[in-house]
Amino acid sequence: MLKIIKKVLIADRGLPAVRIMYACRDRRIPTVAVYSDQDPLAHHVHMADKAVSIGEALPEAGYMGHEKLIEAALKSGADALHPGWGLLSKDSDFAKKVLDAGLVWIGPRLEAIRIAGDHTEASRLADKVNIPVLHSLMRPQDLGQIQQWMEAEKINFPVQVRAAASGGSDEAIRVESEAELASAMDKMREEAIKSFWDEGILVERCIDQARRIEVQIVADCHGHCVHLYERESTLRHGAQKIIEEALSPSLDQNLRQEICAAAVHLACEIGYDSAGTIEFLFDPAAKQYYFFKIHPGLQGGHGLTELTTSVDIVGLMLDAAQGGELPFKQQDVHPSRRALLSRLYAQDPQTFALSSGKITRLLMPMGPNVRVTAGVSEGSDVGLDEESLLMLIMTSGVDRLEAIRVMDRALGRDLRVEGVQTLAPLLLGMVRHPAFIQGDYSSRFIDEHMEELLSTSMERTNEDEVLKIAQYVAEASVLGPAKWV
Repeated sequence: MLKIIKKVLIADRGLPAVRIMYACRDRRIPTVAVYSDQDPLAHHVHMADKAVSIGEALPEAGYMGHEKLIEAALKSGADALHPGWGLLSKDSDFAKKVLDAGLVWIGPRLEAIRIAGDHTEASRLADKVNIPVLHSLMRPQDLGQIQQWMEAEKINFPVQVRAAASGGSDEAIRVESEAELASAMDKMREEAIKSFWDEGILVERCIDQARRIEVQIVADCHGHCVHLYERESTLRHGAQKIIEEALSPSLDQNLRQEICAAAVHLACEIGYDSAGTIEFLFDPAAKQYYFFKIHPGLQGGHGLTELTTSVDIVGLMLDAAQGGELPFKQQDVHPSRRALLSRLYAQDPQTFALSSGKITRLLMPMGPNVRVTAGVSEGSDVGLDEESLLMLIMTSGVDRLEAIRVMDRALGRDLRVEGVQTLAPLLLGMVRHPAFIQGDYSSRFIDEHMEELLSTSMERTNEDEVLKIAQYVAEASVLGPAKWV
């Protein structure tokens, strides 16, 4: 039986909240924003139909405070809650509290979220449906166990150490030799306790030059599940995604069909009933993929898939939460374009240090084949304690080269952000780099090419010169001519 959602509280802020609000507007569903004492004038607050304060912006008391968010939903008259695409979307305890409060949870069912957060269980199910899984040793107690495991599985260094309770987190320590292993284990146990209240670790084989492939799936509660093809999110700085693209340049058509079918099989095994992403590690040398992790709910890169397939993924999540059926079958999905996504962070492009301040000037890219989702507007304050992702800049084309050309124009000519530093110079250098244009890159691309990436982007345009002249004229009119004149 269909449930009609009348009002949605969005338990996130900034860019994710804005994106979800657009989908709700399309369906004429009123939205409720939440805000902290630090950001009552934030862009997502202005966009919402109603806004509720939740006090301090602290993980335990603000945006991540379960009780305060549920109280805000009930107080505002919302009958549904969307967790956004942050930590709350991966929190099965929070989802249960939302349902227990009588609210509609816009996301996958509790068991699917729980499995996504349990790397051992998720890997076991992947193996059950014959998806290759990386060799790993769960919760070793000492070096001897690891040595025995490596010998038995014929695994050589390097290996990776990560938190067992992370659900396949990006945060891992690469270990090059046995001499580094003990310190890496101790360090990761400390990080695991801080992040997951569980000191358990796992050790797994490391793939050099690995590529990251994310298959977008959508499903409903009637047993229908399809894939919307894949995105590649290899280009990162640490765990931070920088540039993504769809479709992946790493896969040929046969591998594409195989890896996407594998994702659907795993989602069906779990009983998935909303939007989600199945991520794989891909070894380009061996042409082999391995299950990596499940991302429940929405991912920031979903807009790429929407551009390539013309499907509104957030809208499908709203429909699924109301008990609706998918409006199409697998054979109806055909990617017709290629797309790129650049994540514009408020960070120093050389050091990645966070940048704060007021955005005094903001011109967002426009024109053919450009889509921007922004979490800020001109005049917004950007603080060091807030999400540094300012906007997602997406471009598309009939082929990959056209999408790259449009991105070059969007970043190099049409984008202007003043008041804070951004990664724009680095992003521009990346899309202009010959290796990127050829699709020849790995997760180490930024570290290996940092100097040339920044130098490639330093191209002066006529508009840059005009702006400098205008600035000088304005200063001279107020302060008088410079002493050297």
